[in-house]
Amino acid sequence: MADRVFDIAKSFPLALDLGCGRSYIAQHLNKDVVGRLFQSDVAEIALKNTLDSEIPRVNIIADEEFLPFKENTFNLVVSSLSLHWVNDLPKALHEVHRVLKPDGVFIGSMFGGDTLFELRCSLQLAELEREGGFSPHVSPFTAVSDLGHLLGRAGFNTLTVDSDEIQVNYPGMFEIMADLQGMGESNCCWNRKPMIHRATMLAAAAVYKELYGNNDGTIPATFQIYYMIGWKFHESQAQPAQRGSATVSFGDLRKINELISGKKKL
Repeated sequence: MADRVFDIAKSFPLALDLGCGRSYIAQHLNKDVVGRLFQSDVAEIALKNTLDSEIPRVNIIADEEFLPFKENTFNLVVSSLSLHWVNDLPKALHEVHRVLKPDGVFIGSMFGGDTLFELRCSLQLAELEREGGFSPHVSPFTAVSDLGHLLGRAGFNTLTVDSDEIQVNYPGMFEIMADLQGMGESNCCWNRKPMIHRATMLAAAAVYKELYGNNDGTIPATFQIYYMIGWKFHESQAQPAQRGSATVSFGDLRKINELISGKKKL
């Protein structure tokens, strides 16, 4: 996330970090790029234990869907791996667009649809076998095909969306679940089952190791991450040419090889 901020050749006098946690992004930025940083999160304890940074900061308890800031306030808004907790993602993106100044930029990341697919499949197969049905045990994620549409509908332009995958190897399924619980990333759905039977859990662990296990006895956990960049419109931004104004056809590109081969003969 910090690398993407540094890639933009401009400074940001006022920035906002949504879902900052313990200010993981701020410690990788500097005051030459960000003049002042507002950090917001719904977790009060996280804000009280923020990490040190050279950037002047203000901590605010706030919900992403109801940002307590005026319109056209920030030059930059960042959000790292917190938007999957939002109940109404379109409204949260609309709020981000509202508080950005014209020519302001939003840089965010969130977990993608293939995150923890090994764990989800193993739990589903075990529940189907032992209990005759299954229910979700991992929070829902957004598909990359929907993300660009949501950003565009919120008012952003010059969109960029890319994805990355990180695999972490664990001794077993129970270590993965303990790690997720320690990160505060357990299932947040209200309609989830209150408990899973011990026999089902043991069966899921066996299915996990059988289907996805590594040769050294460990099992992988996949985390898919979507990165997004969107700008708020300003007249100074580069605009696409009018439709039909092109003077060269893409069909003429096939002639390039003919021109190159002709020059070689000469």
